[in-house]
Amino acid sequence: MSTPQSSEGDERSATLGLTIDSFRSAAAVIKPEAVRTPVLVSSALDRLLGATVLCKAESRQRSGSFKFRGAFHRLSIIPESERGPGVVAVSSGNHGAAVALSARLLGMPAVVYVPADAPAAKVALIQQNGGTVIRFDRSVADREAAPRAEAERLGATFVHPFEDRGVILGQGTTALEFHEQVGDLDALLVPMSGGGLMAGCASVTNELAPGCALIGVEPEAAADTQASFEAGEIVSIDAPVTIADGLAVRQPGAMTFAINRRLVDRVITTSEDEIADAMRLLHDELDLVIEPSGAAVVGALLSTASAWQGRRIGVVLSGGNVDPAVFAELVSG
Repeated sequence: MSTPQSSEGDERSATLGLTIDSFRSAAAVIKPEAVRTPVLVSSALDRLLGATVLCKAESRQRSGSFKFRGAFHRLSIIPESERGPGVVAVSSGNHGAAVALSARLLGMPAVVYVPADAPAAKVALIQQNGGTVIRFDRSVADREAAPRAEAERLGATFVHPFEDRGVILGQGTTALEFHEQVGDLDALLVPMSGGGLMAGCASVTNELAPGCALIGVEPEAAADTQASFEAGEIVSIDAPVTIADGLAVRQPGAMTFAINRRLVDRVITTSEDEIADAMRLLHDELDLVIEPSGAAVVGALLSTASAWQGRRIGVVLSGGNVDPAVFAELVSG
Protein backbone atom coordinates (compact mmCIF):
# COMPACT_ATOMS: atom_id res chain seq x y z
CA MET A 1 0.00 0.00 0.00
CA SER A 2 1.28 3.48 -0.80
CA THR A 3 0.51 6.67 1.08
CA PRO A 4 0.61 10.15 -0.48
CA GLN A 5 2.30 12.78 1.65
CA SER A 6 2.54 16.54 1.33
CA SER A 7 5.73 17.68 -0.44
CA GLU A 8 7.78 20.85 -0.47
CA GLY A 9 7.10 23.07 -3.46
CA ASP A 10 9.49 23.91 -6.24
CA GLU A 11 10.29 27.10 -4.33
CA ARG A 12 12.48 25.06 -1.99
CA SER A 13 14.86 24.05 -4.77
CA ALA A 14 15.05 27.63 -5.99
CA THR A 15 16.51 28.72 -2.65
CA LEU A 16 19.36 26.16 -2.74
CA GLY A 17 21.54 28.08 -5.19
CA LEU A 18 22.36 25.01 -7.27
CA THR A 19 24.06 27.00 -10.03
CA ILE A 20 26.65 25.68 -12.42
CA ASP A 21 29.26 27.79 -10.62
CA SER A 22 28.38 26.09 -7.32
CA PHE A 23 28.94 22.67 -8.89
CA ARG A 24 32.25 23.83 -10.35
CA SER A 25 33.28 25.02 -6.90
CA ALA A 26 32.35 21.61 -5.47
CA ALA A 27 34.42 19.93 -8.18
CA ALA A 28 37.42 22.03 -7.14
CA VAL A 29 36.94 21.01 -3.49
CA ILE A 30 36.88 17.28 -4.21
CA LYS A 31 39.49 17.29 -6.99
CA PRO A 32 42.48 16.50 -4.71
CA GLU A 33 40.87 13.24 -3.54
CA ALA A 34 38.18 12.17 -6.03
CA VAL A 35 38.86 10.06 -9.12
CA ARG A 36 37.97 11.38 -12.57
CA THR A 37 36.13 8.21 -13.54
CA PRO A 38 36.32 6.85 -17.08
CA VAL A 39 33.61 6.74 -19.73
CA LEU A 40 33.42 3.29 -21.32
CA VAL A 41 31.72 2.03 -24.47
CA SER A 42 30.57 -1.41 -25.58
CA SER A 43 30.05 -2.22 -29.24
CA ALA A 44 27.74 -5.06 -28.21
CA LEU A 45 25.55 -2.74 -26.16
CA ASP A 46 25.48 -0.23 -29.01
CA ARG A 47 24.39 -2.97 -31.44
CA LEU A 48 21.65 -4.22 -29.11
CA LEU A 49 20.17 -0.75 -28.82
CA GLY A 50 21.03 0.72 -32.20
CA ALA A 51 22.42 3.65 -30.26
CA THR A 52 25.64 5.11 -28.90
CA VAL A 53 25.82 4.32 -25.19
CA LEU A 54 28.38 6.06 -22.99
CA CYS A 55 28.88 4.52 -19.55
CA LYS A 56 30.22 6.65 -16.68
CA ALA A 57 31.96 4.08 -14.48
CA GLU A 58 31.47 5.42 -10.96
CA SER A 59 32.29 1.93 -9.69
CA ARG A 60 35.87 3.11 -10.10
CA GLN A 61 35.37 6.07 -7.79
CA ARG A 62 36.97 5.99 -4.34
CA SER A 63 34.95 3.86 -1.89
CA GLY A 64 33.48 2.15 -4.95
CA SER A 65 30.64 4.52 -5.80
CA PHE A 66 29.61 8.07 -6.70
CA LYS A 67 28.76 8.60 -3.04
CA PHE A 68 32.35 9.63 -2.32
CA ARG A 69 31.79 12.84 -4.27
CA GLY A 70 28.93 14.02 -2.06
CA ALA A 71 30.37 12.76 1.21
CA PHE A 72 33.81 14.27 0.74
CA HIS A 73 32.38 17.61 -0.36
CA ARG A 74 29.96 17.75 2.57
CA LEU A 75 32.59 16.85 5.16
CA SER A 76 35.10 19.26 3.62
CA ILE A 77 32.81 22.23 4.25
CA ILE A 78 32.32 21.45 7.94
CA PRO A 79 34.13 24.26 9.78
CA GLU A 80 37.37 23.18 11.45
CA SER A 81 35.95 24.22 14.82
CA GLU A 82 33.08 21.69 14.45
CA ARG A 83 35.05 18.66 13.23
CA GLY A 84 36.18 17.28 16.59
CA PRO A 85 33.04 15.28 17.46
CA GLY A 86 32.96 13.84 13.94
CA VAL A 87 30.04 12.78 11.80
CA VAL A 88 27.10 10.38 11.96
CA ALA A 89 25.37 8.86 8.93
CA VAL A 90 22.68 6.32 8.09
CA SER A 91 23.15 4.26 4.96
CA SER A 92 22.35 1.09 3.07
CA GLY A 93 26.11 0.88 2.58
CA ASN A 94 27.67 3.07 -0.10
CA HIS A 95 26.99 6.41 1.58
CA GLY A 96 28.35 5.00 4.83
CA ALA A 97 31.52 3.76 3.16
CA ALA A 98 31.99 7.16 1.51
CA VAL A 99 31.42 9.02 4.77
CA ALA A 100 33.85 6.76 6.65
CA LEU A 101 36.57 7.22 4.03
CA SER A 102 36.00 10.98 3.82
CA ALA A 103 36.11 11.28 7.59
CA ARG A 104 39.38 9.34 7.74
CA LEU A 105 40.94 11.56 5.07
CA LEU A 106 39.86 14.68 6.95
CA GLY A 107 40.78 13.39 10.41
CA MET A 108 37.31 12.97 11.88
CA PRO A 109 35.60 10.04 13.61
CA ALA A 110 32.54 8.55 11.92
CA VAL A 111 29.57 6.52 13.17
CA VAL A 112 27.44 4.81 10.52
CA TYR A 113 24.05 3.18 11.04
CA VAL A 114 23.38 0.38 8.54
CA PRO A 115 20.51 -2.11 8.08
CA ALA A 116 21.12 -5.46 9.77
CA ASP A 117 21.04 -7.14 6.35
CA ALA A 118 23.37 -4.67 4.62
CA PRO A 119 25.79 -6.35 2.16
CA ALA A 120 28.92 -7.58 3.92
CA ALA A 121 31.17 -5.93 1.30
CA LYS A 122 29.74 -2.50 2.10
CA VAL A 123 29.91 -2.97 5.87
CA ALA A 124 33.52 -4.09 5.51
CA LEU A 125 34.36 -0.91 3.59
CA ILE A 126 32.94 1.21 6.40
CA GLN A 127 34.94 -0.63 9.01
CA GLN A 128 38.15 -0.69 6.96
CA ASN A 129 38.02 3.09 6.86
CA GLY A 130 37.63 3.42 10.61
CA GLY A 131 33.87 3.88 10.79
CA THR A 132 31.96 2.58 13.79
CA VAL A 133 29.03 0.46 12.56
CA ILE A 134 25.69 0.32 14.37
CA ARG A 135 23.06 -1.98 12.89
CA PHE A 136 19.28 -1.50 12.78
CA ASP A 137 16.24 -3.35 11.45
CA ARG A 138 15.67 -2.32 7.81
CA SER A 139 11.89 -2.26 8.37
CA VAL A 140 12.08 0.46 11.05
CA ALA A 141 9.65 3.27 10.22
CA ASP A 142 12.07 6.15 10.88
CA ARG A 143 15.63 5.13 10.11
CA GLU A 144 16.96 8.63 10.84
CA ALA A 145 15.68 8.99 14.41
CA ALA A 146 18.41 6.99 16.18
CA PRO A 147 21.39 8.37 14.20
CA ARG A 148 20.15 11.95 14.58
CA ALA A 149 19.83 11.40 18.32
CA GLU A 150 23.36 9.96 18.40
CA ALA A 151 24.70 12.95 16.48
CA GLU A 152 23.06 15.29 18.99
CA ARG A 153 24.48 13.30 21.90
CA LEU A 154 27.99 13.43 20.47
CA GLY A 155 27.75 17.00 19.21
CA ALA A 156 28.58 15.55 15.78
CA THR A 157 27.37 16.53 12.30
CA PHE A 158 24.61 14.37 10.84
CA VAL A 159 25.34 13.76 7.14
CA HIS A 160 22.19 12.90 5.22
CA PRO A 161 22.68 10.70 2.13
CA PHE A 162 20.63 12.99 -0.13
CA GLU A 163 18.67 15.72 1.69
CA ASP A 164 21.67 18.04 1.96
CA ARG A 165 22.83 20.82 -0.36
CA GLY A 166 26.50 19.99 0.18
CA VAL A 167 25.90 16.34 -0.70
CA ILE A 168 23.86 17.22 -3.80
CA LEU A 169 26.60 19.57 -5.01
CA GLY A 170 29.16 16.80 -4.69
CA GLN A 171 26.95 14.23 -6.43
CA GLY A 172 26.30 16.64 -9.28
CA THR A 173 29.98 16.73 -10.16
CA THR A 174 29.33 13.31 -11.76
CA ALA A 175 27.32 14.98 -14.52
CA LEU A 176 29.66 17.99 -14.70
CA GLU A 177 32.56 15.67 -15.40
CA PHE A 178 30.49 13.46 -17.74
CA HIS A 179 29.46 16.38 -19.95
CA GLU A 180 33.07 17.58 -20.09
CA GLN A 181 34.16 14.13 -21.25
CA VAL A 182 31.50 13.34 -23.88
CA GLY A 183 29.84 16.58 -24.99
CA ASP A 184 26.23 16.53 -26.14
CA LEU A 185 23.86 13.74 -25.11
CA ASP A 186 20.30 13.06 -26.22
CA ALA A 187 19.45 11.47 -22.87
CA LEU A 188 21.06 10.82 -19.49
CA LEU A 189 19.89 7.87 -17.39
CA VAL A 190 20.54 7.97 -13.65
CA PRO A 191 19.55 5.46 -10.93
CA MET A 192 17.27 6.92 -8.26
CA SER A 193 16.88 6.10 -4.59
CA GLY A 194 16.50 9.17 -2.40
CA GLY A 195 17.15 11.31 -5.46
CA GLY A 196 20.37 13.14 -4.54
CA LEU A 197 22.44 11.91 -7.48
CA MET A 198 19.71 12.83 -9.94
CA ALA A 199 19.04 16.19 -8.27
CA GLY A 200 22.69 17.12 -8.76
CA CYS A 201 22.99 15.65 -12.25
CA ALA A 202 19.69 17.20 -13.36
CA SER A 203 20.68 20.64 -12.07
CA VAL A 204 23.99 20.49 -13.95
CA THR A 205 22.46 19.10 -17.14
CA ASN A 206 19.68 21.67 -17.11
CA GLU A 207 22.32 24.38 -17.42
CA LEU A 208 24.92 22.70 -19.64
CA ALA A 209 22.69 20.66 -21.96
CA PRO A 210 19.04 21.74 -21.64
CA GLY A 211 18.05 19.63 -24.64
CA CYS A 212 19.21 16.41 -22.94
CA ALA A 213 16.33 14.27 -21.64
CA LEU A 214 16.75 13.28 -17.99
CA ILE A 215 15.51 9.78 -17.21
CA GLY A 216 15.42 8.32 -13.70
CA VAL A 217 15.58 4.55 -13.21
CA GLU A 218 14.21 2.49 -10.31
CA PRO A 219 13.62 -1.22 -9.71
CA GLU A 220 10.01 -2.27 -10.23
CA ALA A 221 10.01 -3.36 -6.59
CA ALA A 222 11.12 0.09 -5.34
CA ALA A 223 9.30 2.55 -7.60
CA ASP A 224 8.65 5.22 -4.99
CA THR A 225 9.79 8.14 -7.16
CA GLN A 226 7.79 6.96 -10.17
CA ALA A 227 4.71 6.72 -7.93
CA SER A 228 5.44 10.17 -6.52
CA PHE A 229 5.79 11.67 -10.00
CA GLU A 230 2.45 10.15 -11.01
CA ALA A 231 0.74 11.41 -7.84
CA GLY A 232 2.30 14.87 -8.03
CA GLU A 233 3.38 14.56 -4.40
CA ILE A 234 5.66 12.40 -2.30
CA VAL A 235 4.38 8.84 -1.98
CA SER A 236 5.66 6.39 0.62
CA ILE A 237 5.68 2.71 -0.37
CA ASP A 238 6.01 -0.42 1.74
CA ALA A 239 9.59 -1.43 2.56
CA PRO A 240 10.88 -2.69 -0.82
CA VAL A 241 12.63 -5.99 -1.37
CA THR A 242 15.03 -5.91 -4.32
CA ILE A 243 18.51 -7.08 -5.26
CA ALA A 244 19.29 -3.39 -5.83
CA ASP A 245 19.75 -2.68 -2.12
CA GLY A 246 21.11 0.81 -2.75
CA LEU A 247 17.82 1.80 -4.40
CA ALA A 248 15.57 0.23 -1.76
CA VAL A 249 14.06 3.34 -0.19
CA ARG A 250 10.45 3.97 0.75
CA GLN A 251 10.16 7.53 -0.56
CA PRO A 252 12.18 10.29 -2.20
CA GLY A 253 13.43 13.23 -0.16
CA ALA A 254 11.41 16.43 0.01
CA MET A 255 14.30 18.54 -1.24
CA THR A 256 15.31 16.15 -4.00
CA PHE A 257 11.72 15.55 -5.11
CA ALA A 258 11.16 19.28 -5.51
CA ILE A 259 14.22 19.50 -7.76
CA ASN A 260 13.62 16.32 -9.73
CA ARG A 261 9.92 16.92 -10.24
CA ARG A 262 10.82 20.16 -12.00
CA LEU A 263 13.79 18.93 -14.07
CA VAL A 264 13.42 15.20 -14.74
CA ASP A 265 11.47 14.12 -17.81
CA ARG A 266 10.31 10.75 -16.50
CA VAL A 267 11.12 7.78 -14.28
CA ILE A 268 11.18 4.25 -15.71
CA THR A 269 11.55 0.90 -13.97
CA THR A 270 13.39 -2.34 -14.54
CA SER A 271 12.88 -5.87 -13.27
CA GLU A 272 15.15 -7.99 -11.09
CA ASP A 273 15.96 -10.29 -14.03
CA GLU A 274 16.78 -7.32 -16.27
CA ILE A 275 19.15 -5.95 -13.64
CA ALA A 276 20.94 -9.30 -13.41
CA ASP A 277 21.16 -9.49 -17.23
CA ALA A 278 22.70 -6.01 -17.25
CA MET A 279 25.28 -7.00 -14.63
CA ARG A 280 26.24 -9.97 -16.80
CA LEU A 281 26.55 -7.86 -19.96
CA LEU A 282 28.64 -5.18 -18.24
CA HIS A 283 30.96 -7.85 -16.87
CA ASP A 284 31.30 -9.69 -20.17
CA GLU A 285 31.66 -6.63 -22.39
CA LEU A 286 33.41 -4.08 -20.18
CA ASP A 287 35.01 -6.29 -17.53
CA LEU A 288 33.15 -4.33 -14.86
CA VAL A 289 31.86 -5.54 -11.51
CA ILE A 290 28.73 -3.43 -11.11
CA GLU A 291 26.36 -3.82 -8.19
CA PRO A 292 22.64 -4.26 -8.96
CA SER A 293 21.84 -0.63 -8.12
CA GLY A 294 24.39 0.57 -10.65
CA ALA A 295 23.35 -1.90 -13.35
CA ALA A 296 19.68 -0.90 -13.14
CA VAL A 297 20.13 1.86 -15.73
CA VAL A 298 21.41 -0.63 -18.32
CA GLY A 299 18.62 -3.05 -17.41
CA ALA A 300 16.12 -0.31 -18.17
CA LEU A 301 17.86 0.49 -21.48
CA LEU A 302 17.76 -3.13 -22.62
CA SER A 303 14.07 -3.53 -21.77
CA THR A 304 13.13 -0.41 -23.76
CA ALA A 305 15.61 -0.85 -26.62
CA SER A 306 13.39 0.49 -29.41
CA ALA A 307 13.14 3.89 -27.69
CA TRP A 308 16.85 4.63 -28.02
CA GLN A 309 17.65 3.88 -31.67
CA GLY A 310 19.92 6.42 -33.28
CA ARG A 311 20.37 8.35 -30.05
CA ARG A 312 23.43 9.25 -28.00
CA ILE A 313 22.80 8.01 -24.47
CA GLY A 314 24.71 8.58 -21.24
CA VAL A 315 24.29 6.21 -18.30
CA VAL A 316 25.68 6.51 -14.77
CA LEU A 317 26.92 3.17 -13.44
CA SER A 318 26.69 4.34 -9.87
CA GLY A 319 28.71 1.75 -7.95
CA GLY A 320 30.41 -1.61 -7.75
CA ASN A 321 30.23 -2.66 -4.11
CA VAL A 322 28.67 -6.11 -4.22
CA ASP A 323 29.50 -9.25 -2.29
CA PRO A 324 31.53 -11.59 -4.57
CA ALA A 325 29.24 -14.56 -3.93
CA VAL A 326 26.13 -12.52 -4.73
CA PHE A 327 27.74 -11.16 -7.88
CA ALA A 328 28.79 -14.62 -9.03
CA GLU A 329 25.30 -16.01 -8.43
CA LEU A 330 23.56 -13.19 -10.33
CA VAL A 331 26.01 -13.13 -13.24
CA SER A 332 25.99 -16.93 -13.62
CA GLY A 333 22.22 -16.74 -14.07
